[in-house]
Amino acid sequence: MNNEFEAVRIAELVESDAERLDGVPFGVIGFASDAIVTVYNATESRNAGLRPQRVLGKHFFEEVAPCMNNFMVAQRFDDEDVLDDIVPYVLTLRMRPTPVRLRLLKAPGCVTRFVLIERKASN
Repeated sequence: MNNEFEAVRIAELVESDAERLDGVPFGVIGFASDAIVTVYNATESRNAGLRPQRVLGKHFFEEVAPCMNNFMVAQRFDDEDVLDDIVPYVLTLRMRPTPVRLRLLKAPGCVTRFVLIERKASN
C-alpha cells in the first residue's frame, strides 16, 4: 500500500479511468485550478462516508474538506507551481480525529491537481 501511494505519478492518475482509481487502496481526490472536485474514488467515498454525488462539482477546500483549507494544504496548491509532497495530517471534519498521510500533487500543464489520502491502519 505505501509503495503505490508513494510511487504513483500525477500523469498515471490523469490517465487512469474510474475503475482503476476505484481499485487503489487509498483515497484519490482530483480538482481543477478553481478547486472544483472532478475526481473522487470509491476508496475515499467509503473511508469518508461521502457519496460521490455529494462531492463531485463542489469546492474541495470550502465545501468538502474545509479542515484542509489552510497553509499546510490549500495554500500550497496556490503557492507552488510543482508539488509532490507527503504530509502527515489529522482529519477532523465529520469524524473523530483520524491520522492520515496526504500526498499533494500538482504539475505544470496538468489541469487536475490531486490530494491522495492514506489512512493509517488501526491497532
